[in-house]
Amino acid sequence: MFGHERRPAARYTVSEGKAAGRPHYRQEVSKSSPLLRPILDWYAANARDLPWRAPDATPWSILVSEIMLQQTPVVRVLPVWTEWMERWPTPAALAAEPPGEAVRHWGRLGYPRRALNLHACARAIVERHGGEVPADHAALLALPGVGEYTAAAVASFAFRGRHAVLDTNVRRVFARAVSGQEYPPKATTAAERVLAESLLPGPEDAPVWAVAVMELGALVCTARTARCADCPINDRCAWRLAGKPAYDGPARKGQTYAGTDRQCRGRLLTVLRQAHGPVPKAALDVVWDDAPQRERALDGLVADGLAEVLDDGTYRLPS
Repeated sequence: MFGHERRPAARYTVSEGKAAGRPHYRQEVSKSSPLLRPILDWYAANARDLPWRAPDATPWSILVSEIMLQQTPVVRVLPVWTEWMERWPTPAALAAEPPGEAVRHWGRLGYPRRALNLHACARAIVERHGGEVPADHAALLALPGVGEYTAAAVASFAFRGRHAVLDTNVRRVFARAVSGQEYPPKATTAAERVLAESLLPGPEDAPVWAVAVMELGALVCTARTARCADCPINDRCAWRLAGKPAYDGPARKGQTYAGTDRQCRGRLLTVLRQAHGPVPKAALDVVWDDAPQRERALDGLVADGLAEVLDDGTYRLPS
């Protein structure tokens, strides 16, 4: 059964090298790009000890982590991911419950449609793949809620596939180190994909390379502060060598939350998640003063499948 299957997570290939006293990479990697060896060695010494990177992490646990980590910091994901893995260690376990339970246990991760996507994904895995997360990139991409990044990440980290894994952190590292730009374009471009493919090492090391660049962007080459003194490639970074030219693209708008429809939806959804049965409309009305905004947010939750309105006018999580 898939629930007892254990496949080594590619993210922790470097830990085998740590145990032996040095990172385990093939020497030919350093011939491909001057960036590879320094980044791989840096990751071997600095990788965070995260449960979805453990040698016994299952493909399902890695898939869940990748969905949860989208636009959400690791520190917020860890407790929710742990709860999910205890409650739903396999796709079949989640698929057997109503979608509303996935929403209920999403906690405060934000963007709760991801919970519905994971539930739909679990059911698709059970129906199409016998309860096992598929290793094939195309099959992963065909799952509900799985986009190009997630498919590449799971194929790479869970199954040791050779794929260009492009998240925001990776794109920022490449923009600075190779293109000499402070920030990447707002949306992933074809040129970025070509660049990422050109930097991929051989099959043995590609999975570790993918997560190593991601980790560098998350810990050192961050959006707010480029800690160049701590960067393993600061002597060959195009952006630093050019004098760190200021970003001259479209204005980067910071995300606001207070007073938004998103905050209102979150308040309403919290009431539904904490309830043990249908919730009267009056109990929802008291959580937000702006009536038109509240009604718009509530209608949006229903339209998005995150809530249901019953014949008696009460509301509940989707069944």
